[in-house]
Amino acid sequence: MVRASVYVLMLALIAGDYTLGDTRPNIILCMADDQGWGDTAYNGHPLLKTPNLDDMSESGLRFDRFYAAAPVCSPTRCSVLTGRNPNRMGCFSWGHSLRPQEITIAERLQAAGYATGHFGKWHVGSVLKGSPVNPTASGFDVWLSAFSFYDNDPVLSREGTAVEVQGESSMIAADAAIDFIRTQVRQSKPFFAVVWFGSPHLPHRAAAEDRKHYEGLPDADWLGEITGLDRAVGKLRSTLDELGIKGNTLFWYTSDNGGLKNPSTGGRARKGSIYEGGLRVPAIIEWPDRIKAPRTTNVPSVTADIYPTLVELLQLSPDERQPVLDGRSLVSVIDGTTDDRAAPIGFWSLKQPGIGTPSDEWMREELAAQQAGKDYHDRDRLRINAGHIDTIYTRETLLGHAAWLDWPWKLHEVRSEGSTSIELYDLASDPNETKDVASTQADRVHAMRSQLTAWQDSVVNSLNGNDY
Repeated sequence: MVRASVYVLMLALIAGDYTLGDTRPNIILCMADDQGWGDTAYNGHPLLKTPNLDDMSESGLRFDRFYAAAPVCSPTRCSVLTGRNPNRMGCFSWGHSLRPQEITIAERLQAAGYATGHFGKWHVGSVLKGSPVNPTASGFDVWLSAFSFYDNDPVLSREGTAVEVQGESSMIAADAAIDFIRTQVRQSKPFFAVVWFGSPHLPHRAAAEDRKHYEGLPDADWLGEITGLDRAVGKLRSTLDELGIKGNTLFWYTSDNGGLKNPSTGGRARKGSIYEGGLRVPAIIEWPDRIKAPRTTNVPSVTADIYPTLVELLQLSPDERQPVLDGRSLVSVIDGTTDDRAAPIGFWSLKQPGIGTPSDEWMREELAAQQAGKDYHDRDRLRINAGHIDTIYTRETLLGHAAWLDWPWKLHEVRSEGSTSIELYDLASDPNETKDVASTQADRVHAMRSQLTAWQDSVVNSLNGNDY
């Protein structure tokens, strides 16, 4: 019997499923939908009440120059999952999907023995059974997810089955994640929980208990939605305390793109723009066992950094299938051993239209089809062809707005039919990008454009499928 038990233990260790005494950190990635850098009390908003985010900022590692990889939602979410610029996988704008060829961080952690769960807004594929780009296909064991933005009292997809859910939208995602977390704690298994809220995306409909703080104000529902997601964050944090796992849980909070309200975006412009207001977002890591004292960092960082950071933290073995990453590990930033970024950051917003994915409408249609005994209302929503590469691109034919951030310098290149314009800003002295100094920095512009061009060529090479 002893030999048999040892044999079973060896097999479990080889498979990566043995969790007794597992001391690897639990991981929660939390993301708001359209929350700008200044849309928190801790970043100075004069009206907002965000006590839980404020407390996180005072106990963990606060990033004051954190960027979304793209100025709209789906591409940034792809960057979190893959560590890559979203254009590499053809996720050009909202409603586009990742490709099934991509290797996600959920797949890496799942293979390492983590329980994986997704809760809330998906928006990088489909939430129907059999899709090559649903959460199951992307490495998630458990999920309660929406096609895209979702609101209060939604119909969501529970591993491909439509279910009606009651409650405030952010709390629905938090409660589903909490159920998942409790299960994993009972089983002594490390977990990876991705919690992607639908707030404060339009239309704004705050729960009464959150709206009451702002009665009489014109933006009461928008303000209330942010307080609602803050309340959901608070419930997640208090559950970690209750379960005795807060110390060994890495809790990473951020947003998918810049905000909707120009005064609080944290820079020039807003969501949809490559200027600072469209990309700069709040970000905090709370991890008491490793981040033992509160700190603030100004190291420029981006959502694509999450993947390589987790890979290094968990010392995951190299994957020979892994294509080029754009993100860089932030382990040394987390540990406070560096104040510099390892490499510049490239941004590239192409002139490509978004794809409508009305989650509530589609999920109610799926629910009706399900109740009628049918598989699907519309099989096109499966995104079966998500991995097909039908178009071959060149850098010259891809029009749009790109930027190259090599702190403190940020170069902009705007390509349109028949013309290209260049701008250069020193963000240290001009954070609102108001003083274009390109004409007085010819050598710097030349060097940065060369780096940007080389990076864009690499992105196009991936886009054309050459690194799979």
